[in-house]
Amino acid sequence: MSTQTLSIKILRRIYGKKRGWVFTPVYFRDLGNDLGIRKALQSLADRGTIHRLARGLYSYPQTHPKLGVLSPTPEQIALALAGKDNLRIQPSGAYAANLLGLSEQVPAKAVFLTDGTNRKIKVGNQEIILKQTTPKNMATAGRTSGLVIQALRYLGKAHVDDQVIDTLAGRLSLDDRQQLIKDIRYAPAWIGTIFRRLAEKDE
Repeated sequence: MSTQTLSIKILRRIYGKKRGWVFTPVYFRDLGNDLGIRKALQSLADRGTIHRLARGLYSYPQTHPKLGVLSPTPEQIALALAGKDNLRIQPSGAYAANLLGLSEQVPAKAVFLTDGTNRKIKVGNQEIILKQTTPKNMATAGRTSGLVIQALRYLGKAHVDDQVIDTLAGRLSLDDRQQLIKDIRYAPAWIGTIFRRLAEKDE
């Protein structure tokens, strides 16, 4: 296969995705050899069609009329690092707390639990870290209950007060709070107690 043909196939796949898609060369492995794929991606980056975020990491960038090229979110980057094998990610630590409004500080390190392998990459001033964890910790991945569990674990039992409960109650929909009760078996006992308090706020 010629380099030009490979580039066209790669470009078609990229254009088939929504802007904001973040990816690695592995997403094109079925189209050609590794060296050819990397050369094609580098050429597309040089032309400005895609944006090189870090070594082996690219985006089909979203653009804003005034702000220009928009940076991808840590979740978009983490999903790309997790690969294309249906691996899951779960925000944790300070980043989970920030997403729920429990912390105003955007952490320099965004940590995600995964059922894949450990990985880390730095994009700009932010480091994205994937940490392999147990199946139990991933049971609620992708659900609000999982995000709440990880945020509360980060804060710690001694630092969860009425203000934290009220902040969470304001962030969670009725469906979210009902999901907490469904997933209570995956939470430590003290977090399960908080889940019940949040659910009672609907009554």
